[in-house]
Amino acid sequence: MSDPKHIVFVVDDDPLVRESLEDLLNSAGFTVRTFGSATEFIRSKRADVSACLILDVELPDLSGLDLQAELVQSGAAMPIVFLTGHGDIPMSVRAMKAGAVEFLTKPFRKEPLFDAVREALARDGEGRKQRSETLDLRTRLETLTPRERQVLALVVTGLLNKQIAGELGTTDLTVKVHRGRVMRKMGAGSLADLVRMAEKLKVSSEPGVRPK
Repeated sequence: MSDPKHIVFVVDDDPLVRESLEDLLNSAGFTVRTFGSATEFIRSKRADVSACLILDVELPDLSGLDLQAELVQSGAAMPIVFLTGHGDIPMSVRAMKAGAVEFLTKPFRKEPLFDAVREALARDGEGRKQRSETLDLRTRLETLTPRERQVLALVVTGLLNKQIAGELGTTDLTVKVHRGRVMRKMGAGSLADLVRMAEKLKVSSEPGVRPK
């Protein structure tokens, strides 16, 4: 069997609910893995693919809301669809403020569940794409020399080569050379591209090197 493109994790202490959810989601084409407790889920080895979590609020060891908080704190957060048999407004507000995609009350209809799962997987996929792009940009940034980083930080503020040369105590020609190397190493096709990259990487002028 080939590796799945996505996985829907289900954490619920009721085996009948787990089985029902697995059958329902499988029928819609989703790949599913189920767990009977939050601890079991935390200890599991999970494939590095787009994923979301269908999570019961009331669990025997760690509650669903507590698991959500722990995943966020550990940096392993993923989009969550909460299920509960007796939820209340404060509970749902807490879950949604912490990033939950949906808060469904049992018994639930299948279409809202499918819609929530699709949205959760789309969110996770987009988040993974953005993290991958940022990591790639950081790798490119690491190839710049200290002087090229200074030039980058000043270029994206809109300064001209002559102004940058004045800030750095060098010549226009030297700045032009550095600027060209920065553009090439960062893979920027235009100044606008370079500005977007710098914003994503939160590049700023070094202390003592500030645009006038």
